[in-house]
Amino acid sequence: MSKAPQTHATRRGGRAARRSKRVGTAPPQLPFIHRQVGVYTLLDEEGLELIERNADAILKEVGMEFRDDPEVLQIFRDAGADVQGERVRFETGMCRSIIQATTPRVFRQHARNPDRSVDIGGDSTLFCPSFGPPFVHDIERGRRYALMEDFENFTRLHHILPAVHHSGGVVCEPQDVPVPERHLRMIAAHLRLNDKPFMGAVTAPERAEDTVAMAKIAFGHEFVENNCCIYSVSNSNAPLVLDATMVGALKVYARHNQAVVVSPFILAGAMSPVTVAGTLAQLLAEALAGLCLVQLVRPGAPGVFGTFASPISLQTGAPTFGTPEGMQIQFCASALARRLGVPFHSVGALTASKVPDAQAAYESAMQLQAAFLAGVNFIIHATGCLEGLLTLGYEKTIMDADRCAALQAFAQGVDLSSEAQALDAIAEVGPGNHYLGCDHTQRNFETAFFRSETADNGTFEQWSADGSKWQHERANETWKRMLNEYERPPMDEAVDEALEDFIQRRLGELSRQSG
Repeated sequence: MSKAPQTHATRRGGRAARRSKRVGTAPPQLPFIHRQVGVYTLLDEEGLELIERNADAILKEVGMEFRDDPEVLQIFRDAGADVQGERVRFETGMCRSIIQATTPRVFRQHARNPDRSVDIGGDSTLFCPSFGPPFVHDIERGRRYALMEDFENFTRLHHILPAVHHSGGVVCEPQDVPVPERHLRMIAAHLRLNDKPFMGAVTAPERAEDTVAMAKIAFGHEFVENNCCIYSVSNSNAPLVLDATMVGALKVYARHNQAVVVSPFILAGAMSPVTVAGTLAQLLAEALAGLCLVQLVRPGAPGVFGTFASPISLQTGAPTFGTPEGMQIQFCASALARRLGVPFHSVGALTASKVPDAQAAYESAMQLQAAFLAGVNFIIHATGCLEGLLTLGYEKTIMDADRCAALQAFAQGVDLSSEAQALDAIAEVGPGNHYLGCDHTQRNFETAFFRSETADNGTFEQWSADGSKWQHERANETWKRMLNEYERPPMDEAVDEALEDFIQRRLGELSRQSG
């Protein structure tokens, strides 16, 4: 019997059916990355030593201010630092020796689902969502204030997305929840809606204490005291200041043996010198002082060297992203962290674009790839950033997560197994033929190459037949489908009830305090 001719309609239907089958089933979760590829460096030994000497000179001659916290000043005084008022100066090498004596080079952050726990440091890399935007965006409703519904939606998406290894922290600021209770609702959402690791509240010491208490309900008191279950970020107020809010949260987490990232927040040109070398020396000095404090509070507590450093436009004063200087800072700071012997935390897919357009794609791809090639262990803002972290995008989250998956595939390195060498395929096909039908291709068809979940690689005719959709339109369909298919991870009913009891008790206490 002759085969029926393949019409345009049947070609479209077959392709659409295959695509539907592929995207209709949630892909398997990917573990955090053990890099099988090296890291890219910019400075040689002499250059790195120069930056380290300059950082030591800043700490000795200029010093760093720790504001409104007499306890911290006494801690430094007892350790041998020169404390004058709120200014603390350190002898050359003092911070480095304290850090290197007790800071873990690698540590594990435990997830509620043990299969999703992550190692931070060494040759590991993981991707974490954006942090802090007050606005959200999708292509239908545009930019608007974030609500708790949005926070929960993104937490569900991050639970599903295979190459996102972390639930994050303030993935967006829910404006419909009063500030005093906002952290309680966000931490509860991380614990209930996502079973990956999460980040703790840092906007007040009391909120950090609440985070620890909620983690102990979910993980157990002794387990939290002896294992890292919370990841937190304390940003310095560059230049050379750590305020009482950040220091207060730092002390809480360190005392409970939870991870503290000391991450200088620097917009170069305004908060640091306009040069890469000057910015590097300042941010290293700030990180050294903060990480030293972590170890003085509790020797052995996980400490992480972090950076958020990007130049401003000297014409407008606005921050810029995906720039050569920002990437240079990232590469060099990562090398400085490896020399210090601590894990490194830095930024991923940042963009100043307001919508998921070509500017967003180029800037985000540049910064995300730079973070990966630099060997960053914890890549925050890996998904969703728009408008310089003022906005979190639904479609942008899906598109960025696809790039994270591509980098995860790249991180596996080159397969040199007998099957990968493919000598049988070369012998079978011989000169002048093609590989499409050979046994080797058929055996490896499903897994041979990375498949993007958001890119369209068909012909123009196929793309037109499928609706001529741009990538952000396909991403819009994807996040809606994912939320529709989402299933909440299991949680013991007693734990769930205990979390809610804790929240209600704290809300009552906060209400009485405010009254």
